[in-house]
Amino acid sequence: MLTDQRQENLVQYLLPDGTLSGRGMEIWTRLNRETKLRFYREMTLVRMFDRRAILLQRQGRIGTYAPLEGQEATQIGSAMALKEEDWIFPSYREHGVAMIAGMPIANILLYWMGRVEGCKPPEGVRLLPPSVPIATQIPHAVGAAWAAKLRRESSVAVAYFGDGATSEGDFHEACNFAGVFRVPVILFCQNNGYAISVPFSRQSASETVAERAAAYGFPGVRVDGNDVLAVYDVMTEAVKRARSGQGPTLIEAVTYRKGSHTTADDAKRYRPDAEVAEWVQKKDPLKRYIHLLRAEGLLNEAEEKEWEQECKRRIDEAIREAESRPPAPPTHLFAHVYAQLSPNERRQQKQLEQDKGGVG
Repeated sequence: MLTDQRQENLVQYLLPDGTLSGRGMEIWTRLNRETKLRFYREMTLVRMFDRRAILLQRQGRIGTYAPLEGQEATQIGSAMALKEEDWIFPSYREHGVAMIAGMPIANILLYWMGRVEGCKPPEGVRLLPPSVPIATQIPHAVGAAWAAKLRRESSVAVAYFGDGATSEGDFHEACNFAGVFRVPVILFCQNNGYAISVPFSRQSASETVAERAAAYGFPGVRVDGNDVLAVYDVMTEAVKRARSGQGPTLIEAVTYRKGSHTTADDAKRYRPDAEVAEWVQKKDPLKRYIHLLRAEGLLNEAEEKEWEQECKRRIDEAIREAESRPPAPPTHLFAHVYAQLSPNERRQQKQLEQDKGGVG
């Protein structure tokens, strides 16, 4: 069971009931109208995409899929604090981050269809392919940040990962390197309480992820990951620190995935119903933000429905585009994994080429 729900040292501006704290009101007044509405629009778009993707998987139109519903604020709030020059190293659940970075929805779908095209962003978009192996992208982000520092560039690098990744050696090695060389990197942990079925309390003797940063000599910040304003503010400060040469920041965004780890998982087997209800009914990131917008007179029901229709149109269009692509040739099995094929793989490739029905 997810037991770490402490509130001390947790940065939170937008309370679960949709009202602002004193500090939250200060942040709110600094934001322009367009930014306030964009938080809502992007969170709504990614939530609707996520729900549709699950349906597509159930229909056999995409492969196994990693849902993100419940984590919209962590992704949208953090990604909106970045610039085009920044490098993003995602795990397999950052569909919202990818959208903000400039990855077309059709390409995101192509990835989950098993297509190599889904790994390639448009020109100028510094988004690496989703990383399924746990934590391997974290040292890569540190390396990109080190390169930027050596080249005296202003870009920063961000690694996105879950709480389970902090149990891997890659995480600790990356933290150590980042701290020693003071590279411009942000290590962004979306702590949704579970590494698949293992609760955080069984993964770590330390009570939080953020406190681990002290051992490596840089700040660790713990933020309410369901509060898009707090996430945006904390990420903005971390980016400023990195760009100004002050080094890395570890951010722990405390959040919760509403559904299972992937469509191949059944979260009901390991998560108590009362815990799920607490997070889904009382701490939903989109519902609390909509409550705020309505209270501030920035959004009404008609405008919500209009935007939802626009989101549906965009998603429908992306699905049509992705599914209109010709099937990937079987030769792709050999083209995008190894620079040089082993003798056994060359034999298999030759056998495939000889099979008249197997060449696309």
